[in-house]
Amino acid sequence: MRALILEADPEMTEEWKWGTPVWSHHGIVCTGETYTKVVKLTFAEGVRIPDPSRLFNSSLEGNMRRAIDIHEGEKVDAGAFKALVKAAVAQNGPPAKKR
Repeated sequence: MRALILEADPEMTEEWKWGTPVWSHHGIVCTGETYTKVVKLTFAEGVRIPDPSRLFNSSLEGNMRRAIDIHEGEKVDAGAFKALVKAAVAQNGPPAKKR
């Protein structure tokens, strides 16, 4: 999933915050968390991102975030996922201009 995120946006910044990987481009795009039975990718502004392929399958009740839970052996549509990452970056928009 990491490779797909970086392929979707070569200008993506990857760093560790709060003990988890965080991918950013003009703001947080998503975070990655690993659990015993699932890898969770949480999109900070997920509620605002179009998801025609319905990849979001977790944290659907929240006001802002949406997540994708990936269970062991589960396949994710790479093209749809990269489109989702690109939409998240576009949602963040350009950086604010300094005054």
